[in-house]
Amino acid sequence: MRGDIHRLRAPQGARGHEQSGARFAVILQSDQLMLSTLLVAPTSRSAQPQSFRPTISIGGESTQVLVEQTTAIAPERLGILVGHVSRDELDCIDDALRLALELD
Repeated sequence: MRGDIHRLRAPQGARGHEQSGARFAVILQSDQLMLSTLLVAPTSRSAQPQSFRPTISIGGESTQVLVEQTTAIAPERLGILVGHVSRDELDCIDDALRLALELD
């Protein structure tokens, strides 16, 4: 479901500035699109806040949603469901996506 936060299994072979290691991901894809992949944005507690990186809370800890690293993944890469972003957090994620993708 859009806005769900899942544990994300680490990809193999991350390069350069790609995120590596276990982390969380926010599902961005519309619930109306039933595809073989899901659009998600990973999170990071160490990334610097930016206008295109909204801050959300996971388990009481602040983390940045890396919308600039939005990617399509196989649903099997999702781990356990750990929560759901609030309406305000989802609005901030939508604003950041509009900024990063130059949508208006």
